[in-house]
Amino acid sequence: MKTYLYSALIFAILICTSYMPEPDTVFEVRTIASGLSDPWSVVCAPDGKIWVSESKGYRVLVIDAATGERTTVLDLNPAREFPSFDELRRSGQAVPQGGLMGLALHPDFSKGKPYIYLSYVYRHLQQHQFLLKLARYRYDVKSNRLDSPQTICDTIPASNDHNGGRMVIAPVKGKPYLFYAVGDQGSGQFSNGGRENKAQQPGSYEGKILRFSLEPGQSGNWIPADNPVAEGKSAVWTTGHRNPQGLAFTLLNGQERLYASEHGPYSDDELNLIEKGLNYGHPLVIGYADGNYDGLAASVSREQNYPGKWHTTYPLIRSEKRNADSIGAKFRGPVKSFFPTAHAELSRLFERIQQGTRADWNSYAPSGIAVYRSAAIPGWQQSLLVTSLKTGKLLRLKLNSDGSVAPRVFEYVPSRARYRDVPVSMDGTRIYLATDSSAITSGPTAENPKATTQRGSILELRYVSRGR
Repeated sequence: MKTYLYSALIFAILICTSYMPEPDTVFEVRTIASGLSDPWSVVCAPDGKIWVSESKGYRVLVIDAATGERTTVLDLNPAREFPSFDELRRSGQAVPQGGLMGLALHPDFSKGKPYIYLSYVYRHLQQHQFLLKLARYRYDVKSNRLDSPQTICDTIPASNDHNGGRMVIAPVKGKPYLFYAVGDQGSGQFSNGGRENKAQQPGSYEGKILRFSLEPGQSGNWIPADNPVAEGKSAVWTTGHRNPQGLAFTLLNGQERLYASEHGPYSDDELNLIEKGLNYGHPLVIGYADGNYDGLAASVSREQNYPGKWHTTYPLIRSEKRNADSIGAKFRGPVKSFFPTAHAELSRLFERIQQGTRADWNSYAPSGIAVYRSAAIPGWQQSLLVTSLKTGKLLRLKLNSDGSVAPRVFEYVPSRARYRDVPVSMDGTRIYLATDSSAITSGPTAENPKATTQRGSILELRYVSRGR
């Protein structure tokens, strides 16, 4: 296992006054596992072990953080009703974004409820469309395996793009529930440019955050009766999301706070405070309702066979403010929008993309998030930690008592890796980072997988010093 030091002061780049390294914050970074098949979700168990879902490998692993020893407790490859990812690529067929993604442990996992909740793409329907299943498994300590699967929902849409894929267990009025983030399937952009975007349609699970019970009801139904859509017959909790890839919960001054990280299109990656029945605007409002997308759409395509000014099924945004006003009291803007690019710059960027000219833009592409609650690192208590896929950084934002976030964004451990998830050990002394196995992404920012480092790894960060 490799051990090395990172200093945010030395390596991080000062992007602007609100995006900065924190002086003299140093971590010892140790690779505890490598060669994994795209680890997606990482969870720290009460016994100190680390649970990992391999999105491409379709395996659930338990890793001993001290020794790096790993055990496969579940192999879901037999449950996948389509060929392996390598076989799909070789034959030129669509490959789902993610695969085996969400993983969560029951809050009483070590107290008589040894349940693990998982999400995975299991069926190919047509072209770029798939189906995803949520299931609960029981962990058998004697056999060290997951068994007794129960299907929670098997009708969740999936795609080759924007599947979301994060889950978390969080309380509502003190009772724990399972929340699951579903992206908009990439509808309106790239290979899905002609597909209708349904993030604003409450009858669809696309572009939503869903809520389920941890136990089935008497009728076998896992959907809570007090969900806000269709009188509890729908799992929809919130609408208007693009590609939410992070979910994290904390208590602030006794108030339950659930946060989501979300990818923006060409600007405005978001952090959202998730509340029952609210609408987060996509694709009618991008980031803040500040007008920077007025006269544009949430995406642009070079293809000429799609309707609309920007050759996409995304609606033309005539006015973000009017759209927000039209949604009304249910509209909720982000608590933080990263890189809210000016209208003129976005217009030039869209023109370059339409002309086939190389284009790049400022973005973090946030994925997994966690709330750091411990006092082990000075000044970090009640901070939101965010992983970055595009820039390979761990971000930290201080949470305010009202649920908002402080404006400064601190950056740590920069590298060429794509950081996918970030759990924190129970005592707060360790932070873990999962890295993708490649740097491949969708659309014009696709990269060479050889350009990334620390591929398919779990990294352990141990705080060394501050203010030396």
